[in-house]
Amino acid sequence: MIDSTVPMQKDEKSSTLMTAVVRERYVAPEVLQIKELVKPAPDDVRGVLVKIHASSVNPADRYEMTGGPNLLLRIVVTLRSGLRKPKDPRIGSDIAGRVEAVSSSVTQFKPGDEVFGVCIGAYAEYGVAKETKIALKPKNRSFEEAASVPIAGITALQALRDHGHIQHGQRVLINGAGGGVGTFAVQIAKSFGAEVTAVTSTQNLDMVRKLGADHVVDYTKEDFTRNGQRYDLIVDIAATHSISDYKRIMNTNASFVLVGMKDKILRRLLSFIVRSKLSKGDKKFVFFVAKTNHEDFVVLKDLMEAGRIIPVIDRRYSLGETAQAMRYLVEGGALGKIVITMDHEDDRPD
Repeated sequence: MIDSTVPMQKDEKSSTLMTAVVRERYVAPEVLQIKELVKPAPDDVRGVLVKIHASSVNPADRYEMTGGPNLLLRIVVTLRSGLRKPKDPRIGSDIAGRVEAVSSSVTQFKPGDEVFGVCIGAYAEYGVAKETKIALKPKNRSFEEAASVPIAGITALQALRDHGHIQHGQRVLINGAGGGVGTFAVQIAKSFGAEVTAVTSTQNLDMVRKLGADHVVDYTKEDFTRNGQRYDLIVDIAATHSISDYKRIMNTNASFVLVGMKDKILRRLLSFIVRSKLSKGDKKFVFFVAKTNHEDFVVLKDLMEAGRIIPVIDRRYSLGETAQAMRYLVEGGALGKIVITMDHEDDRPD
């Protein structure tokens, strides 16, 4: 559905309006709308206007769209985004694009810079970002590849480095290695010199091997909590086992990091809270919410430019196909990331 009530000349339209995906209430993917909105302008808070070339889909975007799959998550989402309807109809977080304008307070970026990071309302032709929430795009990666990284990449990095305190030579298990966060976690763990075991489905085994996993486990054929192996760090993105199962495979002084906002992960989080004494022994259990920042985006940029991270993209959709992209995310089973691309008419060759 495209709302456009006032006809304009192309040049006038392009300078004042943009196409964006919106939801004016909490909806299923099919009810997302494509509208023409006023193009945002940089200000003292969000000082970088980015012409967005690509975005990507995250579970958090799904919950911002629907309000959450259960009462607990709906309370969390709606307290932030609006109780009865969204305060801001726009949706999306991850971006990669080119800086079009900056406010007088911005010192790190200038028009023409290619950047990636996060902003509010990323499923659009333009967005305004905080200077602290973006970084220069890696030179050896496309806009689509860079757009697949921000939320998933920074989540994997912080899970391993900041909360798992990963060390060279450790035995690290990543459960859910075939998804968006998981594919980055495998590569980042290898960049730290860890011995990585990747747990994923049958169709993803070859892919995670190519990403560098030293060992792979097909969860459809083997229970990794009962094969006799033990680990120094477990990053759990899939939440498929109980706490007691994980304790059985953790070495002394091992760490367990729970990642994500899936329904079953929230249930596991409640179990963590109820059994908080687990963190008082020789094993550490952690849940966290990633915090986006310029410094960590620079770390991810450097890893990509060094060839230590290669984004995995499952499917690409146009901005007008965002509903299909969100539906594919809801269905589950995506290998790596789902990317949305923008079609800027003035970027086409004459």
